[in-house]
Amino acid sequence: MGNSNMAARRGAKANRRKAIVAQKRRTGGFGESLASRVARAATTPILHCMLSEELFETGMGNLVLARGIAIGQPVIAAFLLDTFCLGVKDVMFRSVEGARLASIIDRLGAATPLAPVEPSYARKLLHDLVQWAGALGIQPHQDYAAVEQLFGDVDPRACSAAFRFGQEGKPLYVAGPSESQSMVRQRINELTRRLGPEGFHYVVPVPEHGF
Repeated sequence: MGNSNMAARRGAKANRRKAIVAQKRRTGGFGESLASRVARAATTPILHCMLSEELFETGMGNLVLARGIAIGQPVIAAFLLDTFCLGVKDVMFRSVEGARLASIIDRLGAATPLAPVEPSYARKLLHDLVQWAGALGIQPHQDYAAVEQLFGDVDPRACSAAFRFGQEGKPLYVAGPSESQSMVRQRINELTRRLGPEGFHYVVPVPEHGF
């Protein structure tokens, strides 16, 4: 009984720590909400707007937007995109020292080089990708709505580009290493329900005891 109570207390303490960390992430640790920080930064000049050059060939890449004053403390947002199926998989937003901005962008472009794009192109790409993935039953990262507002008054309608998502006309779901078997099954079931068994492709790791 004593061991059970101790384990329960430890579990509750761990959950409280996780909640505190999550809250600090969303408020920047200073009591200001993520949405407020983004809104304030969205009034500053755009320093960089960049996109992975091979995004549509590989299906995966980063969209990077930096605003502020280069000699001060600009902010940077990065959206991890999966144009084959999952849409906006991850979102990062942070303030950085101006001297470190270039090195952070270099790291974000380490896997696939980044190239400058027009902000209206970048914002339209985000909107269209989220809409397309949403039709598959896949929602963007939880911070997407707040961080996307960093584009401020950039008008995606100023861009006439038409984007084609998926691979060879069909979504291609590639399960990531952090996805549980239950999550993978759930996504495959949802894609099957919406598109039929022949309406998409998928690549998943084979578990030791079968899928």
